[in-house]
Amino acid sequence: MTNLEKLPVTVITGFLGSGKTTLVRHLMQNPGGRRLAVVVNEFGDVGVDGEILKSCAIPDCPAENIMELANGCICCTVADDFIPTIEALMALEPRPDHILIETSGLALPKPLLKAFDWPDIRSKITVDGVIALADAEAVAAGRFAPDVAAVDAQREADDSLDHETPLSEVFEDQVSCADIILLTKPDLAGPDGLAKAREVIAAEAPRPLPVVEVAEGVVDARVILGLEAAAEDDMDARPSHHDGHDDHEHDDFESIVVALPEISDPAVLVARIEHLANTRNILRVKGYAAVAGKPMRLLVQAVGARVRHQYDRPWAPGEARGGKLVVIAEHDDIETAAITEALAGLPTAAE
Repeated sequence: MTNLEKLPVTVITGFLGSGKTTLVRHLMQNPGGRRLAVVVNEFGDVGVDGEILKSCAIPDCPAENIMELANGCICCTVADDFIPTIEALMALEPRPDHILIETSGLALPKPLLKAFDWPDIRSKITVDGVIALADAEAVAAGRFAPDVAAVDAQREADDSLDHETPLSEVFEDQVSCADIILLTKPDLAGPDGLAKAREVIAAEAPRPLPVVEVAEGVVDARVILGLEAAAEDDMDARPSHHDGHDDHEHDDFESIVVALPEISDPAVLVARIEHLANTRNILRVKGYAAVAGKPMRLLVQAVGARVRHQYDRPWAPGEARGGKLVVIAEHDDIETAAITEALAGLPTAAE
């Protein structure tokens, strides 16, 4: 690529826990001959996704090519954060061949595309494509794309019912903006669930979209990179619930950070997270914990009541052995004191 050509950028979007970081990690390790750079837009103050990706750095995507934006949504911090980050990546030697942007799970992709029209960068970069990841099991269950006709019938009987929820709008906007849909966790959905998920996506998509089943983020880079979609010039084909608004609201969601003391039993932490998800509608928990007697840090990722944990790296010499969890929920479900007590009140190693 010559310096006169626009640098391609792929926007990777998708609902909470749909597998975006897993996909980016796979692309870093299997870049198809490209030198990659990565921008991670976190929701919350703990850079868990960025740390995971930096631990996977290789010569084609070294650690210095991985940057985090943790101070808010990219499209709301264009001048202060997004533009300087893109310019810094473009100034690297050697220059990246392709940039991946992993958005927050709560991000609306269309406002981000508008950021690429910013005067300082619009002649230098192009949106090669928007990749939307969808959790097949969750989509099949109808959590993010409800049956509009059925809900409309309910509304006729009860005006207090609303067929739209913030979560469904996020999902629908991500599908509408996408060039390709990656249907993740197919093993959990099963054949019937996969078929149902495809039906839901087809009903929500404003145009026919390719849908690819992907397990553990494994997909050939040739399938999703090099699309040359120029999405920033194709905005009218990507409808959004927020079209016509000058900005978009993030007030529907809120995150808090809970500091954890060193714990004695990971199973207790998992049980507490599951209980919170079931009783307080917690959407997402991600972070890490220190377990007494274990030399490695415990990485924790939860989507609803589905909790995954693994030891990811040794504690560094002199590093404080404590944990931090980002907890994300809809605004009305965040009760800081109760959530903190439920998690930080765990039995510690000293008890």
